[in-house]
This record gives sequence, C-alpha cells and structure tokens, in this order.
Amino acid sequence: MSDLADRLAARTLELVDVPSESRDEAALAAHVLGVLRDGGVEARDAGDTCVLAGPTGRGERPLVLLAGHLDTVPAQDNRPGRREGGAVHGLGAADMKGALAVMIELALTGAGGALDLAYLFFGREELPVAESALTPLLAREPALLDADLVVMMEPTANAVQAGCLGNVNATWTFHGRSAHSARPWLADNALEHAARGVLALAGVPREEHEFDGLTFTEVATVTTLHGGIAANVIPDRAVAHVNYRYPPGVSAAGAEARLHAWCDPLGELVVDSNAPSAPVHAADPLVEALRRAGDLAVEAKQAWTPIAEFAAAGLPAVNFGPGDPACAHRRDERVAEAALVRCYDVLERFACG
Repeated sequence: MSDLADRLAARTLELVDVPSESRDEAALAAHVLGVLRDGGVEARDAGDTCVLAGPTGRGERPLVLLAGHLDTVPAQDNRPGRREGGAVHGLGAADMKGALAVMIELALTGAGGALDLAYLFFGREELPVAESALTPLLAREPALLDADLVVMMEPTANAVQAGCLGNVNATWTFHGRSAHSARPWLADNALEHAARGVLALAGVPREEHEFDGLTFTEVATVTTLHGGIAANVIPDRAVAHVNYRYPPGVSAAGAEARLHAWCDPLGELVVDSNAPSAPVHAADPLVEALRRAGDLAVEAKQAWTPIAEFAAAGLPAVNFGPGDPACAHRRDERVAEAALVRCYDVLERFACG
C-alpha cells in the first residue's frame, strides 16, 4: 500500500470515529480546525460549525473552493469504523468523511500552483435546507463569493456530477368521516382516499428532462403514510409524506404548482420545504480542466446537493468526490481506499495545472 493511501485511509477512519450527526458537529469542526492548524495550515473557526482554510479571497490566480459537510445521518451501529478489504467502513465514510480526509490532506501538503485552493467545512447539510449552516456562512463571508468555482465533494464515485435536482417535501392529508368498523357504510374511510392518492401519484410517469446536454429524471413519491386510531374505528384522517424531485430549469414556484396539480384533486397538500435545483456548469473552463485532470465522466446529479446553495449565491459549482452514492446512508457504509487516492490525485493535478 502506498503512503498516500495509508494516510488517506487513516485520516478517514479518524474522522469516522468522531461523532458528528446533524446538529452535533461541533466536536468534529474543532478536530478539523486543530488538525489543520497543527499542520501549519492557515485556518479559522468561521462560526456555527464552519471552518475555513487557505486563501479564502481571490488573488492573482483562479480561486477554487473545495467544500464538504461535516455532518452525517444518525448512526446505525456503524461507529466506530474499521479498515477492511481495501476500504474504510463506518458512519459517514462515503458521505462524506472520505472526502473530508482528501480535503485535509490536500491542505496539509499545500496543493496548488496554477490555482489557489480554499477549503470550506460546514454543518447541517443532512437536514432540510432551511437549517443548513452554509447559506448563512456565505452571507457572513462575502469574500467567498469571488471564487471562480466550487467543487462540492459529495459522493460521486469520482465522476463530475453537474447540476442537481430540486427537492420538495410536502404533507398530503386525506379527510373522511369516522365510524364503527362494524358499520363501514356509515363512514368515509380516509385510508381509502389515501390509497387512491398514493396510486394516482405512483401512476404519474417519470419524465426525463435534458438540460445543457445532461438528462435528469423528474419523480414524485409517497414515502410515508399514517392513519387510524384503533382497530375498530374507521379513520377520518390519513397523512402521507410526499417527496418530489424536479430538474434544473424548473423554478421553485413552478415545481410547487406542478405538484399541487397532481395532488390537490385527491387531498390537501401543504409544502413543508423546497430546496431549488442548481444549473449545470459542465461547460465552465475550470470544470473542463477538472475533467481533463482525470479523464473524468460528466454526469447529471440525480439528487439535491448544496451546489444549489452556492448557485443561489451566484457561484458556479459541481459535485466531485470519492464516495460511491450507492454506499451513502447505509448500515454498511464504506469508501474504497483506491477511490480516496484517485480523488486526491485528480485534485492535485487540477490544482497544479
């Protein structure tokens, strides 16, 4: 095993073993800050579980901001982590402590030359966007808005994934009339209304949208359904959660109108959150330079990521990271050590020009 592979794997495992579920990132933020400062990197606490390192203002060379979130989803008996079979296993290994390890090691070695690399670590990404620590940070740190490109190091299996889907979460309520289950003809079963609604939404065809040469799939799905108060009472109310993913080029208001058109005839829909989509920046010259640095595939991001927050602030951004999206949020979450090395090497070549 190479020294680089061993360093990246050891750093990933070290980060996995620092608990950082959403809203509990302070210890990891302090740890990352300490590692960087101890290694001679100019780094500072930017408040609210955010850490900034490197030249976070534009100089003579193009400024590229590498960004990663500190938080994970809740543990599933998968911490502490371990190294086994050429991979680091454990909570957040793929999403995205492997990427954080790459960022830290690049910062410690002072990667750069043709570009200036800056590093942003932030919290609460796994929560609804209204709770994210990133958008308030961008408001507090206007110098970051001079960056020429943001590389959000979400899991992409070392492909460039451009754009991202918008993400609507909504509550869909179905009303009826309760009665004794022995006399169902006196009732109006809300669960039956809900069943019709769920099946109707499932019947809406998945639609593919091409945006700047990449294909995104629009989809709406019921993810939870609750109803009933007792075994002998026909319920007068049932509640479903709806998740709707919409493509770049569709506005947040347009997405809500589209979802209401599907759902309103069958129940009462209330939008709880709406994280807008992000445009595709695959044609940006710096993105092309990143692609050439590793002969990388360029794909559509079939999910929401914080590049939408960067886009809202006027910053071009793409996703690129070592984690495999298929491994994210799983009990057996892991990241391959070879993928960590590949990500590091690509970013080093990209920064050196």
